[in-house]
Amino acid sequence: MTDVPALTHVTPAGGVQMVDVGEKTATVRTAVAAGRVLLGETAFRLVAENKIRKGDVLTLAQIAGIMGAKQTSKLIPLCHDVLLRGVDVDLTLNEAEHAVEIRAYTKSVGPTGVEMEALTAVSVAALTIYDMCKSVSKEIQITDIHLLAKTGGQSGDYRKGENP
Repeated sequence: MTDVPALTHVTPAGGVQMVDVGEKTATVRTAVAAGRVLLGETAFRLVAENKIRKGDVLTLAQIAGIMGAKQTSKLIPLCHDVLLRGVDVDLTLNEAEHAVEIRAYTKSVGPTGVEMEALTAVSVAALTIYDMCKSVSKEIQITDIHLLAKTGGQSGDYRKGENP
């Protein structure tokens, strides 16, 4: 039988707790997450030509992603409030797949990681794209939101595909 690690957000009595990170060492923490929004041909063309009636989809999604990262602890139960030192959200048009590729980078110096902030940035940016384009198509799909890399902290560095 393999050892199952203890669940940090569950008390011995089975209740819920927020992990105490007060004794953890503050280190530089970074995370990179990615995702995509499959728009379909018509919506993609309108986004690429900046002709969506609600406005500049890519700029607004970029701002929304940054704002989302800053609100992560308000959205995700038991997440710590993290002082972000930097958030970058990049959106790239993928014409072959009629998609918007989203990539978010987060950085802090503290006792807990910023993976959730990067993932939230991608998610909120994707939801913003959906909201701005939904009048054009209801077939839009948000897909492949995942962590690409993280640095710092007790568990060490991670890069997708390089770690078990």
